[in-house]
Amino acid sequence: MRGIRPREADAVGRLLDGLRVAPLGRSEGKLAGRWRRESAARGVTLSQSDCLIAAAAAGVDARLATGNPKDFPMKGIVVEDWPTGR
Repeated sequence: MRGIRPREADAVGRLLDGLRVAPLGRSEGKLAGRWRRESAARGVTLSQSDCLIAAAAAGVDARLATGNPKDFPMKGIVVEDWPTGR
C-alpha cells in the first residue's frame, strides 16, 4: 500500500483482494538460494528478495508480473512486463 494516493485506496484494495497468496517455505528458499548461487558464479548479482518472489511464483506455477523483468532472469518462471508510469 506504500505510495498509493488516498483516491486509489479502494481500487488497490480490490486488486489485492483478487490476488492469490503464494506460500514461501523451505523449498522456495532453497530454490531462491540456488538461483543466487548460480548467478553469482556467472558474475551476476540477483537480489534475495527478487529470488524469493520468483521462487514463490514458481512454487504455485504462476506468472510473475513486474515493471522490471530484467531483474527476473531465472529459468522456469514466466515473467510478464507490466510497465509502470514510464
